[in-house]
Amino acid sequence: MSFTVIIPARFGSSRFPGKPLADINGKPMVQHVFERAQEAGASEIIVATDDTRIEKVASNFARVCMTSENHQSGTERIAEVIKKEGLASDEIVVNVQGDEPFIPAENIRQVAVNLADSSQCQMATLSTNIDNEEDVFNPNIVKVIVNNYGESIYFSRSCIPFERDTMMRSPGTANTSLYQRHIGIYAYRASYVSKYVNYSPSALEQIESLEQLRAIWYGDKIHCEVAIAPPPIGIDTPEDLERLLKTINS
Repeated sequence: MSFTVIIPARFGSSRFPGKPLADINGKPMVQHVFERAQEAGASEIIVATDDTRIEKVASNFARVCMTSENHQSGTERIAEVIKKEGLASDEIVVNVQGDEPFIPAENIRQVAVNLADSSQCQMATLSTNIDNEEDVFNPNIVKVIVNNYGESIYFSRSCIPFERDTMMRSPGTANTSLYQRHIGIYAYRASYVSKYVNYSPSALEQIESLEQLRAIWYGDKIHCEVAIAPPPIGIDTPEDLERLLKTINS
């Protein structure tokens, strides 16, 4: 099947400036993301950035699309790329962040295939099991609830669902088997991205600071399935990268 991967890559980061260009075993981080997209079988791979430093490096191995520096989200940046590149309205686009160098290629392809097979859904994403109680209550770990049809009901930084009997009796405890962590990878058709960015921001997405809630607010459906491969640890700081490299290179 044909699908396009767009890799939004920003230089600015309060905790890790220049993160997409950080060296990982002799290659910039964003190149590792590009290679994972290649392994996934993407028909086209485009790096989307507003920074000339990233453009200079990424143009050595990828097609680069320069975008506005005024976008409020990665989805808005992708919408600009779709328009500039003239992607067909039915083209499946997978949003893979430029700071996910170890994302499994299987997961990239999985989310694209899931959208292709889900004609009733406007978006597709992935989740993974939560294994410890601390993660259930961590607001930096987004939880998702999925219905019987594989459609996302809600995303939240809170512990959803709330186990009334257990949590009211013993606060801070949780049955981890009930919880799914959302993985921030998305697939959508090109025509839907243009529709999405024309929606007014919703109250829920502003409260939770989760842009995927905009789709649910307007009645659109997000397919969600457990990821085929275990997702990587997030890289938010240089220390995160250092710890991860020690694990990989040991």
